[in-house]
Amino acid sequence: MKRLLAILLALTLSLGATAQSTATETQPKADPSQQLQKLVQFYRYLVGFYIDEVDSGKLVEDAIVKVLSELDPHSTYINAEEMTGVREDFDGSFSGIGVEFRVMDDTVRIVNTIAGGPSADVGILPNDRIVKVNGESIVGVKQTEVPKLLRGKEGTKVDIEVVRHGVAEPLGFTIVRRQIPINSVDAAYMITPKTAYIKVNRFARKTMDEFVEAMDKMPNAKQVILDLRSNSGGLIEPSIEMAGYFLPKDREVVSTEGRVIPKESYKARKGGVFTRGEVIVLIDEFSASASEIVSGALQDWDRATIIGRPSFGKGLVQRQIPMVDGSAVRLTVARYHTPTGRVIQRPFENGKREEYYANLTKRLSEELPLDSATLDSLPKYRTLIKGRTVYGGGGIMPDIIVKSDTSDYSDYWAELSRRGILAEFVVDYLDMHRSELESQFSTDDQFVGEFEVGDEMIESMVVFAEGRGIARNDEELAISHRSIAEITKALIAQRLWDSTAYFKVVNRTNNIVKRALETLSVK
Repeated sequence: MKRLLAILLALTLSLGATAQSTATETQPKADPSQQLQKLVQFYRYLVGFYIDEVDSGKLVEDAIVKVLSELDPHSTYINAEEMTGVREDFDGSFSGIGVEFRVMDDTVRIVNTIAGGPSADVGILPNDRIVKVNGESIVGVKQTEVPKLLRGKEGTKVDIEVVRHGVAEPLGFTIVRRQIPINSVDAAYMITPKTAYIKVNRFARKTMDEFVEAMDKMPNAKQVILDLRSNSGGLIEPSIEMAGYFLPKDREVVSTEGRVIPKESYKARKGGVFTRGEVIVLIDEFSASASEIVSGALQDWDRATIIGRPSFGKGLVQRQIPMVDGSAVRLTVARYHTPTGRVIQRPFENGKREEYYANLTKRLSEELPLDSATLDSLPKYRTLIKGRTVYGGGGIMPDIIVKSDTSDYSDYWAELSRRGILAEFVVDYLDMHRSELESQFSTDDQFVGEFEVGDEMIESMVVFAEGRGIARNDEELAISHRSIAEITKALIAQRLWDSTAYFKVVNRTNNIVKRALETLSVK
């Protein structure tokens, strides 16, 4: 009973917050203590007099989940079993398909894909909903059961079907499980003789250790391209440290404030290591939370030029409240503000999570750059050093907006990606040619500069795909030829060396990276 009352207390506090946030000036505010008494009274009568025995644990958990679903999109409940997986996500490694996920409304929703992982290779996207695994429906599956379905022995395959917003039919993917180290830095190398490129995929406990180690290996860097695209965030402390790497001591990085949480300012704790050289930060619509803290702070202090597409707009602070049974409630308690005062969180309506996430998909289809009328409608702020105009309204608006390059997209290319054909073809290719390639190319730089995926290899891939049930389509192959060749080369590089080699290949033709290099060369 004590355990249940403790959970009910947390639930009631949430109910009180809901009542207060939705009350108007003409409505009296509910007394939280009175509501607690009412809730406990109901629970006692339910357990004591109901005709059948009730599963009190399930009822309480369902009640907490239901209340949180009526609040903001990011307040969540994590049961005791799920908490084990949460800790693993930040600290460990495992063999699986390389995705971050949450079960929402009885559906497994992809939160993010791990760059260079098997799911990213085949074209799984954030916000995809997994509805089948190996032909069996998983709608209604519990969060704790998902890892058992998606993880498995390295080298084994799993077939999944996903529902993607805007696509009429479910999409089928075949994914080969691999060992998934949970690293924060995907790539770090000198992209020009004086420019360091470093890609950070998340903010976890060891992020800054990895980041500093990577930067220390590039001592000649006079400029930095910090790639935060598809970085969905994580812990706030590493983001403050990362922004502080580029800022002078005591510069504000972010502030938080909530209804009962007093304003608190987080500042760079010590003089930054890289406070003079030019900095470019790359973001996109999947850059969220801690990524937005870093990019917003560096933009507000005129320390970096932000290039890419408007970020996600996840600026709510969750406090993880442990429950007595090992479960936890992540309750939104405050909002993030950039140093100029911009609210990072994009607008939402309580209880409308589906619409909130659907808006992201809508944004992906919008034409960029934004027109002047749209920009004029947004709140305007002045940066703290140069007084440049930056925009509020949720998320971080880049200084330079670069639209996605879809000129070589085709359904044939999409099918190859979804079915994991390229990744599977590369494995077969390396079975026959690994020793030959290793003797021919001593470094990844040599491979990137000299190796070419020719027509003969592309034809072999097409035949390979036909053997997997994908009919050739020469017209669409011609449209997507460059991308297919580029990704095939990148996958070979990754499997011969590491994920840095992968990005050395794909960054050569990426339009956002190219724009960053052009911007640096102009200055």
